[in-house]
Amino acid sequence: MNFFVAVKRQIPNLITLGNLTFGVLACYHASLGSLRESAICIMAGIFLDFFDGLAARLLKVASPVGKELDSLADVVTSGVAPALILFHIIGMLSAYNDYPELLEWLCYTAFLIPAFSAYRLAKFNLDTRQSHSFLGLPVPSNALIWVGLALSLYDVCVIPAFLSSLLFPCILVAVSLITDILMVSELPMFSLKFNFKDLSWKTNCIQYIFLIGCAAIIAFTRQWYAISLIILWYILLSLLIQRKHQTDE
Repeated sequence: MNFFVAVKRQIPNLITLGNLTFGVLACYHASLGSLRESAICIMAGIFLDFFDGLAARLLKVASPVGKELDSLADVVTSGVAPALILFHIIGMLSAYNDYPELLEWLCYTAFLIPAFSAYRLAKFNLDTRQSHSFLGLPVPSNALIWVGLALSLYDVCVIPAFLSSLLFPCILVAVSLITDILMVSELPMFSLKFNFKDLSWKTNCIQYIFLIGCAAIIAFTRQWYAISLIILWYILLSLLIQRKHQTDE
């Protein structure tokens, strides 16, 4: 009986280690410039990241070790791997740009992502206010911005004029720095969970507005970068909600 109890306790940790393994694979593929494979591994890791906590709650085996292990895995999967993707993308664009030396330096700003991600995860582990919603941008959400970009660019044969301009990589760096700051900020991010006891518009209006925006983004773009835009829409809507609350007060 003790054997089965011991195995049950390790199930969430095994799922977390699966997340970490996909994160390592994502780093490996990103270092080779295989953007699609890296992005797929990150998404697989994020998928497992959702289920390790769910498994721990369902099996009633949540532990401090599992919590710390989860953060360590997220630093790799949603921190280091996306940084390598962004580093490679900016480096790739430098070959088509009139300012390659500048872009070669800008590449290194990507490595702020794992630093801010690690700090965000450490804060989250100690913050008891984030049981139902988030303060600051979740690390996996930030990773999905770069996943969407990677999936959009992996099969580009001819670099469009906009992508080869200096403006586009500068925008990427700016977005990266802004989302880094948002990860460690105190900005309230609304919960995506519906109140299934009352599915009325009044009770779930924010969630419905978010879904309508997501549907519009997907319908108009029909491209993988819709993933990136959906996360940016999530950030924008959270900012608008926070501003409305401040105005009402």
